[in-house]
Amino acid sequence: MTLFVKYDFDLVYKTLLKEQLEALDIAYSFGSLGEIHIEGKLSKDKLDMLTASLKRYGIEILSKQNVTLIERIKNAIDDYLQNKELRSEKLSSYLSDKLHYSYAHLSTAFSENTYNSIENYMILKKVDLVKELMCNTSLTLTEIAFRLDYSSVAHLSGQFKKTTGLTPSLFLRIMKKKQQL
Repeated sequence: MTLFVKYDFDLVYKTLLKEQLEALDIAYSFGSLGEIHIEGKLSKDKLDMLTASLKRYGIEILSKQNVTLIERIKNAIDDYLQNKELRSEKLSSYLSDKLHYSYAHLSTAFSENTYNSIENYMILKKVDLVKELMCNTSLTLTEIAFRLDYSSVAHLSGQFKKTTGLTPSLFLRIMKKKQQL
């Protein structure tokens, strides 16, 4: 049996962080996505304990501001792709509004730190979602293209092949054979 879940990334993130920060009696407030403002000075012991407790959940405290910004961009893109309502807005506008930087600044910082463009990263994430939907649902390629706002199935197939080197149908055949083994 397969269960499909929908979750609010922001709520999960804030709830988990709130529990961990309050357990260590750390005064805080949330900034924008990926930012926590610690009130007062944080001792090295508490920082180490917080780091260890968050690591269990795959959350890492980042020390460099640019690295943090890149992670915030990636998280915002993930949110954008998961929420159809957000996708009614252009990605550049969404990122600028969400992260409070100009898109030019975000794009430059992202490229300089990842050697990849935001647009290319977005395509890679969309193709990953296509793979996930193909393998874990009974949606047709047409339904997947519609769900992820591709202009056509041909557009989806072209991006898929350019990114993976495989057509969607060949990818699905390979995955089904793998599951049979």
